[in-house]
Amino acid sequence: MAPEKLIKELVFKATRSSGAGGQHVNKTSSKVVLTFDLENSLALSENEKALLKNKLSSKLTNQQILILFCEETRSQHKNKELAIKRFLNLIKTNLVRPKKRRPTKPSKGVLKKRVETKKKTSVKKALRKKPNLE
Repeated sequence: MAPEKLIKELVFKATRSSGAGGQHVNKTSSKVVLTFDLENSLALSENEKALLKNKLSSKLTNQQILILFCEETRSQHKNKELAIKRFLNLIKTNLVRPKKRRPTKPSKGVLKKRVETKKKTSVKKALRKKPNLE
């Protein structure tokens, strides 16, 4: 996966930001909407696409398009940079395959120690009881 190839496939659209900000917000289009068509991407292999479809299923539309927004700053260029960074980070983190778990057994020493502490605890609690005088 080359980030340059992925960035070339991104589609950007600038819209007006929401929220407070006065005249500036009402006049300028500083909010950036980033869209990425996962299904038709040439930068990703079929295995990577399948993995991303599975992991990003809640973030994808029905047409397998990823949409990210950024309206943090008043600058359209900064918002575009932030959106690209977020996108690359999202792809990078979701392409990592988790290591396969190898089942292990507790060591004999640990098992022995656990049994001994249980015995000590039971003796301690038994000594707390009132003696049976009958």
